[in-house]
Amino acid sequence: MPKPQMPRFTDAEAVARTMTPSYPVYCLRPHVLERQARIFLRRFPGEVLYAVKCNPEPLVIDTLYEAGIRHFDTASLPEIAQIAETYPEAHTYFMHPVKSRAVIKAAHAVFGVRHFVVDHPDELEKVLDETNRDDDVVVIVRLTTPPSPGTLYHLSAKFGATPELASELLARADKAGCGTGLSFHVGSQCLTPEAYITALEICGRILRDAAVSPDCLDVGGGFPARYVEMTSPPIDDFFAAIRSGLKQLALDPNTRIFCEPGRAIVAPGCSLLVQVQLRKDERLYINDGIYGSLSETVDAGIRLPARLVRPKGPAPAEEEQRFVLCGPTCDSLDVVGGTFGLPADVREGDWIEIDQIGAYSNALATHFNGFFPDTFVVVEDEPPAYRDQ
Repeated sequence: MPKPQMPRFTDAEAVARTMTPSYPVYCLRPHVLERQARIFLRRFPGEVLYAVKCNPEPLVIDTLYEAGIRHFDTASLPEIAQIAETYPEAHTYFMHPVKSRAVIKAAHAVFGVRHFVVDHPDELEKVLDETNRDDDVVVIVRLTTPPSPGTLYHLSAKFGATPELASELLARADKAGCGTGLSFHVGSQCLTPEAYITALEICGRILRDAAVSPDCLDVGGGFPARYVEMTSPPIDDFFAAIRSGLKQLALDPNTRIFCEPGRAIVAPGCSLLVQVQLRKDERLYINDGIYGSLSETVDAGIRLPARLVRPKGPAPAEEEQRFVLCGPTCDSLDVVGGTFGLPADVREGDWIEIDQIGAYSNALATHFNGFFPDTFVVVEDEPPAYRDQ
């Protein structure tokens, strides 16, 4: 059965003019997703595993697959099923360090997953038990890394083995007859390429202590997107740092190198069109908020570019004012982080296009108070944040 076609528009202004939506609308830009994916496919020195958790929207995954991505970082059985049942030639990797026995067994027996991450001896035993010690299984040991300045989330705060334990786990997996690997995550929205060099130096010490030649080494995600008041080095600086760190390890030429980008690929590929429902002085009440697409503005302090969309009526005022955006729920906590510079005459019925929203937006949306953003369209223009570059 052919997939339904998503409505297509030239830009967000055309969306507002044609649909006059009173509900939030995600404006997807497949050409931007494709471009971002190909940057990684062409420049990263290894295999690119898209992190499905970042944005699992089917059109997003379709676009990335068509761009050439065939490997996917998955964290649950539903994510594995989404990829395996839609793309038979794709490969999924179970990158969650803590999994139930039933899920391990189903991932292995039903979907043919062969790569499993662990960071604890008990998890290693679970994987060995539930895969019947299949010698085709690759156990990837995730290690903890030092906090990197400027990251949004220090992911080693929850997962990761110490170097000493990682060495022990590698040796035990190797002795059990499994393939082996090492992985780490320097933290989401990493702004410091050198963090990868530091992590790879730790990998080198672990591999020497374990006396194991790994089948794979996964440098994780963390590659940054472009946000307001958050300047990051060019993406090639990160790839250069990874190449430098890998060179010092002198790995076997057959060792596969993985990365797990999410945010850097999909953040610029989507914007969000919201409508102003009421203005109270400097407060604008809109139809999406922190329980929907905008939780990271509070949880991570991300500041997003925004512009007024008014397809009909008088041209917006040239004078700009800072506004607070309030979400649609009855919870007083539902206030978007930061303030937004918009024309001073913004009013009820206007729309606002919030850019760089492709990562951890629809993926984190809830049904709280009955509000749930789920309308997607395709737009053909460049992201607003990139137009003046």
